[in-house]
Amino acid sequence: MTTLDQYNFAGKRALVRVDFNVPLNDKFEITDDTRIAATVPTIKKIVADGGSCVLMSHLGRPKDGPTDKFSLRHLVAHLSETFGQTVKFADDCIGQSAASQSASLKEGEILLLENLRFYKEEEKGDVGFAQKLAALADVWVMDAFGTAHRAHASTAVIGQFFKDRVCGYVMQAELDNAQKVLKNAQRPFTAIMGGAKISDKILIIERLLDTVDNLIIGGGMTYTFTKAQGGAIGKSLLEADKQELTLTILSKAKQKGVNLVIPSDNVCADAFSNDANRQTVATGQIPDGWQGLDIGPASIKTFTDILLQSKTILWNGPMGVFEFPNFAAGTDAIAEAVVKATEENGAFSLIGGGDSAAAVNNAGYGHRVSYVSTGGGALLEYMEGKVLPGVAALE
Repeated sequence: MTTLDQYNFAGKRALVRVDFNVPLNDKFEITDDTRIAATVPTIKKIVADGGSCVLMSHLGRPKDGPTDKFSLRHLVAHLSETFGQTVKFADDCIGQSAASQSASLKEGEILLLENLRFYKEEEKGDVGFAQKLAALADVWVMDAFGTAHRAHASTAVIGQFFKDRVCGYVMQAELDNAQKVLKNAQRPFTAIMGGAKISDKILIIERLLDTVDNLIIGGGMTYTFTKAQGGAIGKSLLEADKQELTLTILSKAKQKGVNLVIPSDNVCADAFSNDANRQTVATGQIPDGWQGLDIGPASIKTFTDILLQSKTILWNGPMGVFEFPNFAAGTDAIAEAVVKATEENGAFSLIGGGDSAAAVNNAGYGHRVSYVSTGGGALLEYMEGKVLPGVAALE
């Protein structure tokens, strides 16, 4: 695969698939520009070489064609400030406006196309739509790791129309860091798997059982493990049809010599609300009518001790309902332990996108871990051993 540093963009017009799917408030202001900031080095390299950039992205999930709240024009002011130049905007991603503005780009100029998902053809992976996009430039740069697991028109299908296909810096860093954890992990290697459902994480858990020394399980999925072992979980989250599976996971971990740890205590609530009454109970002893929403202090101590002895850490998924401040202590404590292991003990820490990335960034720890992935689902699928269409299209 051709990397950015191997390619000279002088005199070339690059069509760059970026991931500008950023959160906006009700005034259409960007509330977290992590994804935009991540792509800046890629765009600056193209411009510095003497090339021009046509940027394409999706934003949100528009259902019925063009909708103002999903328009990428809301990002233009922020992008112009970021790059110190007026970033041009085409009010369509194909058609006359996109074609004429792309064709008239001068060296060093940047054009942003309107939301790709205003066309249903994007997510369908339509070949004709991909060909229309490809007509806008000389070289395709794929830098949207967060959508690399989707065979969409702009992320994968488009590759067939370019002789020159280049892997951007975000993609390269994501793949390099995932490989570092999968293939070259220093030991002890600890994975922390949180989140609501076992069904979302089963493939990655099974793969990790072949590579990790410690596997910490947190979040909503812990209650299915507890219930399967005869514990009382009140009205906590339960995947009843996955109880047998949790027993298989526990047994496999034992066979493979993996230290699989589930919480020993839970903070539970009498309602799914930040203001609910709460109490801390031992795992398997949640009263009827109550639900577990976070890990307790004993679990925090156990998990922290394991992390501080680790040399490689992979974290995907929160320990509880961290959106509620009263039930965020477990997730915050894990973030602090990962930072401490990284800064004081030299551990390599990879934070896997989505909620765990939000938890780390919101606590202001993003720059204090080794790498925060921009793609939750894509990273998981890559680590499960699946071929990502957006990666295959570059090879």
